[in-house]
Amino acid sequence: MNIKKFDTKALDQILEKMMETVGNSKREIFEIGQTCQNDFKTLSEELREIKIAVRNMIEEGDELETMARLSRKRLSEVSKHFNLYSEAEVREVYEKAHRIQTDLTMNRQMEKQLRARRDDLERRLSGLAETIQRAESLVSQITVVMNYLSSDLKQIGEVLEDAKQKQDFGLKIIEAQEEERKRLSREIHDGPAQMMANVMMRSDLIEKIYRERGAEEAIMEIRNLKKMVRDALYEVRHIIYDLRPMALDDLGLVPTLKKYLQTIEEYFNGTNIRFMYIGEARRLPANYEVALFRLIQESVQNAMKHAEASEVVVKLEFQRDFLTVIVRDNGKGFDVNQKKPNSFGLIGMRERVELLEGELSLDSKPGKGTIVIIQVPVAVESKLKQHTL
Repeated sequence: MNIKKFDTKALDQILEKMMETVGNSKREIFEIGQTCQNDFKTLSEELREIKIAVRNMIEEGDELETMARLSRKRLSEVSKHFNLYSEAEVREVYEKAHRIQTDLTMNRQMEKQLRARRDDLERRLSGLAETIQRAESLVSQITVVMNYLSSDLKQIGEVLEDAKQKQDFGLKIIEAQEEERKRLSREIHDGPAQMMANVMMRSDLIEKIYRERGAEEAIMEIRNLKKMVRDALYEVRHIIYDLRPMALDDLGLVPTLKKYLQTIEEYFNGTNIRFMYIGEARRLPANYEVALFRLIQESVQNAMKHAEASEVVVKLEFQRDFLTVIVRDNGKGFDVNQKKPNSFGLIGMRERVELLEGELSLDSKPGKGTIVIIQVPVAVESKLKQHTL
């Protein structure tokens, strides 16, 4: 069967036009969402004022109702003993009763109008909230579409065997790229980027130190700078290695973890890392092994870098339908209820666990260390002999 090929330039032009159209749609939906949010804010303020007015109108109506009841009673007395009162007194009683009744009628009418306005505002706010939510959802979906259009598919110049194969291929590319981009951005932000920023600042100080304090202190500063550069280089190499631990494909999760933890223990001299597992170690689906490795990796790195732990314990429990991971350290801990700005590690861990349909729990207190517990359902693919670690 012959497979026709498209002109790559024509395909790129089509994709660029689609990107432009989708981008314009995204902006329009975003503007609609912003307009709805502004309207929502305005109507919410009006609703608050209407509710206050309704409450005040009800209180005023209750007072008028009491006054009307008393005026009717007074009017009944005057009518009963009509001859005992002068014409002026009778007229005053009748006029007062009529005035109060008129005020009460107007109050009830105004209350009815305010209630109707309140109900209308609540319905409109409900509709606006739904519109805002749908707009945000659409913007998110369009972002995914734009990522899809701007991904490596843009460089593909031939038609795949059928539409289903092309769709599956594109979605896999998007999923893999987005996950790796998120992880790399977090690691680079927390590691080499900060180190290199410090290198830049320290390098600017060397010349000043040389002039003001002499060559000896300048040389010491250069030595410190070299150490920082070495650390940054290690972080970069570490990130490159972390892009895909090849041992996962060949050996599986347990041997790869053993090797990784030994390497980390050697790098962080003075820290003791213990690794153990219970049950019969077995191979898991490839996406499970990669995700679990990343989760354990993130937990251990947090313990070493941020918690400054001197002892870390990594424990795996293989059960029939579940795998439980426990990472415990004796570091400085933290308040789990206090949210830190620009902290993506825990968010990324929760996202990975949710993708595995598992559960993650975290227990930590300042000065008391941290315990991370991850439990995910696993499917048995093939069994391995238990490794002695």
